[in-house]
Amino acid sequence: MDLQTCTGKIRDKLGQNSSLNATLKFDCGVDGFIFVNALLNPHVVDNRDREASCTVSLSLADLGALLAGQLNPISGFMSGKLKLAGDMSIAMRLQKVV
Repeated sequence: MDLQTCTGKIRDKLGQNSSLNATLKFDCGVDGFIFVNALLNPHVVDNRDREASCTVSLSLADLGALLAGQLNPISGFMSGKLKLAGDMSIAMRLQKVV
């Protein structure tokens, strides 16, 4: 799954008014970023690299697997496939959405 497809899937899953109520960034290294501003209504989801309250670092392949339901977020974290920085409670809220 490429970055634009992942961005679209995140946008669709969050909808226009989720309970996330935070800023979040997916850092896929050289493949790029997905920034979510769920403080705004409607939410803004784009590929700019900005400061976020929580950053999830993972490969683009692992993000695709996460969005497809093939990677469990908890096991991905425990196995080191994804790393969190910042407010971990935001990542926990994201589980309900994604």
